[in-house]
Amino acid sequence: MNDVTAQVSAPDENTDAPAPGTSGRARRVILVALPVVLALAAVGGAAAYTKNAVDGADRSAATSLWKEPAHEPGKDPAGDVARGRASTELSKLLLPVPSGYRLGPDEGELGNDGERSGKSATAAMKQGAQGLAGKERRAYEKRIDKLRIEGISVRTYTDDDNTLMISTEITRMKDKKAVRNLYAFSTDLWQSIGIFRQEPKIEGHTKNARCYVLRKGSKDDDIASMNCFAYDGELSISVSAAGTKPFDRSAVAELLKDQLNHIASPGEYI
Repeated sequence: MNDVTAQVSAPDENTDAPAPGTSGRARRVILVALPVVLALAAVGGAAAYTKNAVDGADRSAATSLWKEPAHEPGKDPAGDVARGRASTELSKLLLPVPSGYRLGPDEGELGNDGERSGKSATAAMKQGAQGLAGKERRAYEKRIDKLRIEGISVRTYTDDDNTLMISTEITRMKDKKAVRNLYAFSTDLWQSIGIFRQEPKIEGHTKNARCYVLRKGSKDDDIASMNCFAYDGELSISVSAAGTKPFDRSAVAELLKDQLNHIASPGEYI
């Protein structure tokens, strides 16, 4: 677990794709980082849920991933519930559902537009320490405590054609340095695995946002996916998407760009 701490606090600054000889390092990074990745997935479940939702989707129709909701959303005194809640500071930071989309499928306990307190999110992350030896578990939990998470909010989006699902998660931490380190660690991990390529670039946010898709020839499947990481001050932002091929990477990139612009100027991108 000390290696995990080292990776988070001093990430590799080389962002180029790894050479073939680095496969051993990639495997080591994956094994060392696995508890952290599992813990992060346990908090919001964005990446893990995307895969599960896609794997369980009805593929009998090539142009439809998710069925229409069985009921209409109820009225919400906080505002237009169809565009997402805006009743808390974190929910206000999430991009309201844009034209051409609706709220997507649920993500476990958080639903499709939910939030967790810092205490609840921290406890969920610590569940990733199960199975670790006592010393490693204590070191891991100490690292989680140092993140000083204040809250996590999640919102999912499905396009009107039912061919694309996007999940956005925003985590607020007290320590801005921890946010930057988590971003560097996450992007370094995905870069090191070697089967992903960085694409596309996010207009206006090339220094604080990166997206990854599988390299060509890495997987033969009807479903494509994309995972993005970004940060803004004390906020850590992650976006995961899945859809039928041809996969619209530009639509995902545009939503992430609007999300980051919405954080910078709330009200202008709604």
